[in-house]
Amino acid sequence: MSQSSEPGKPVVEAKAAPTQSDLTERTLHLRLRQQEILAELGVHALQGTAFLDLLNLTASLAAEGLEAEYCKILEFIPSDNRLLVRAGVGWKEGVVGVATVGADMASPAGFALHTGKPVISNHLENEQRFRTPELLVEHGIRRAMNVILQGDNAPFGVLEVDSRSPGEFGKHDVAFLQGTANILGMAIEQQRSQLKLQNALDRHELLLKEVNHRVKNSLQVVAAMLRVQASAAADTELSAGLIEAASRISTVGRAYDHLAYAADYEKIDLVSYLREVFNELSVTVSPNVIHFEAPGEIRIAGDRAILIGLVLNELISNAGKYAYPDDASGPIWISVAPIDGRSVSVSVRDEGVGMPPGFDVTKSKRLGTRLVAALSQQLNATLTNPTSVRGSSFCLVIPIESA
Repeated sequence: MSQSSEPGKPVVEAKAAPTQSDLTERTLHLRLRQQEILAELGVHALQGTAFLDLLNLTASLAAEGLEAEYCKILEFIPSDNRLLVRAGVGWKEGVVGVATVGADMASPAGFALHTGKPVISNHLENEQRFRTPELLVEHGIRRAMNVILQGDNAPFGVLEVDSRSPGEFGKHDVAFLQGTANILGMAIEQQRSQLKLQNALDRHELLLKEVNHRVKNSLQVVAAMLRVQASAAADTELSAGLIEAASRISTVGRAYDHLAYAADYEKIDLVSYLREVFNELSVTVSPNVIHFEAPGEIRIAGDRAILIGLVLNELISNAGKYAYPDDASGPIWISVAPIDGRSVSVSVRDEGVGMPPGFDVTKSKRLGTRLVAALSQQLNATLTNPTSVRGSSFCLVIPIESA
């Protein structure tokens, strides 16, 4: 139905006032959307959304859920007793990250912060309880609502929605906004706790690396002193024993060197570690030549790598001393290979004179061989001495993880 007034003026369609049924349906739709928003925000909080992204998302969703044009998240700055606008929607450029409002009891946001009680100001032009912040006046805000953003030990700040449109915020709106603030508050505390934990872990890792570095340096000094003593010893057997002791200490030191600089401060690459051990051993067993075969990388705990290095140190040293008594030099092969991702196979082989008949590694009286047996047992490894057509062979199957 249409009506006109004076001739020549446009005809205006009369709009019917919304019925109670329309208002009820619209309110129900809004409440359902608010529940969806709370669920959506909860998912983002659990997913660990980046801090500022989460703040901006919360501001946007809170404004949508209350059909408000503005929303801001205020962070309390105790040293200034003010609230900084950390995130928000609808505000002019230069507000977010810069603007502040008072955090005293005469401020709506300050009152909510210090008392924990929500503050609704539906008619700011007539507000007598609090002063209206200049920021709201500049943007023509007519109504506002503030709720506290809780933290574990102290409040983070305040969540506030503001609107230039007429109307009123009610108790259901407060419940929605406080629910939004509670989810955001828990997410903020979770991220704070994770940051503290990460900082503690980083410090622990740094200290551990420093300890490993110092242990490595100390072992290098001890090994160097033993070598100096060996070179000065008149007794050939004593000199050889000191050299062997220095080699064992250097093997341990190499592992701590890897632990000091590895990204994973608990595990090292066994292959690169053994390469360094063998490079140093090649001087000791010269003119014998060490041939090393291994895959690209095998990650293993540092303490287990040390034991494996010590076992191979003894086996290679023994091969260098006893395998080729009549020849000037001979090859020594070392092979390392993973088995099903759970174990690693390590073998040492030469083409020398071989082991004496009836040799039993577990019953040998040689110090080096006894060390091999003891260290293999400590590794929970299977040590075998396969029969070779020529020379001798030792094979260990070692679990990557300790029992």
